[in-house]
Amino acid sequence: MSTTADRQTATSDYFQLDDDLSPEEIGIRDKVRAFAEDQVLPVINEYWEKAEFPAMLLPPLAKLGITGTIIQGYGCPGMSRKAAGMVAREMARADGSLNTFLGVHSNLCMGALNILGSEQQKERWLPALARIEKTGAFALTEPDHGSDSVALETHARRDGDQWVINGHKRWIGNGHVADVIVLFARNTEDGNVNAFVVEKNDDGRYPAGYSPTVITGKVGKRAILQADIVIEEMRLPAATRLEGCHSFRDVSRVLQATRGGAAWEAVGHAMAVFEIAAEYAQTRHQFGKPIGSYQLVQSRLANMLSELTTMQLLCTRMVELADRGQLTNAQASMVKMATAQKGKWICNEARDLLGGNGLLLENHVIRHMTDMEVVSTYEGTDSMQALIVGRDITGISAFN
Repeated sequence: MSTTADRQTATSDYFQLDDDLSPEEIGIRDKVRAFAEDQVLPVINEYWEKAEFPAMLLPPLAKLGITGTIIQGYGCPGMSRKAAGMVAREMARADGSLNTFLGVHSNLCMGALNILGSEQQKERWLPALARIEKTGAFALTEPDHGSDSVALETHARRDGDQWVINGHKRWIGNGHVADVIVLFARNTEDGNVNAFVVEKNDDGRYPAGYSPTVITGKVGKRAILQADIVIEEMRLPAATRLEGCHSFRDVSRVLQATRGGAAWEAVGHAMAVFEIAAEYAQTRHQFGKPIGSYQLVQSRLANMLSELTTMQLLCTRMVELADRGQLTNAQASMVKMATAQKGKWICNEARDLLGGNGLLLENHVIRHMTDMEVVSTYEGTDSMQALIVGRDITGISAFN
């Protein structure tokens, strides 16, 4: 029988890719990992089971100084793309819900303001969001328009020095409590998609006509809440329209810039469950010896690690191409598609390897598994990513 001293510690960085991180990137990785292990893991199962967001983690999260990731200035850290990948990876290794909060707040909301806002608008909203004094949301998806969000029906009409907005949004993370919400609507004058900022009033209330309801009954990412939002004759000042958003192509610029975060998140989930499964294989005894001594289990672990390493290599190459300005939309789609598929498979394998124990929240695998179901859906399903890549291969669009 093996002892603790005899057991090998499985590495989820098998090709030693982290050896190429810069000192700054290592520092960011390590402080996010420490926060995740020390403050997130001890409490997240309780909040996940209750379907409540752990709001008390926001002040220590703000102190990490990672909000805004690659954005330069406005109180944001201006970190490298690889460092931003480490943020998503390490947060997801602990929990997908808190990582989704960061993705919505830091990448989508703040990213949209940075890409589409004027200098004055950036100065107005980004610093407070960077300090998490205010929280953000990104309202694009609608009940009838998810994958085809380009066809959104929420509309805005100009009325003097105001915009009047009507429509319906759904699956909007943080959309029921966020202080700053970037909302997309079709301009009735020219039919193009514009972006607007919905901001809470001084009394903490939303503008009249903005009515959010929390979506209940989710089985994944239960510790981050999404809203169904009905918008009726909501009036916003003209200055809330983001000046750099003139069509859906501008929305796509934001989505392409954030798609890499979902791929890194998938890596984080896969790393977590592989590490748990490898440790379990060495400590769980059946028929008088550890299950890791059986050929079938070793084969499964080897294939899990192989797929995980492929995911890591894809994300590393994605960052390299993005740094050169060479990453295409189709390449980003391929990385998101592949990491989502592989991440789901690794989580399923880990759950099965743990047997009945894999169903218990205390072992964390089932939480990562259901969270990966969400990752494979948002920011473009596998099918939508495949069609983007397929169009690039053939030159023929299958969307119409």
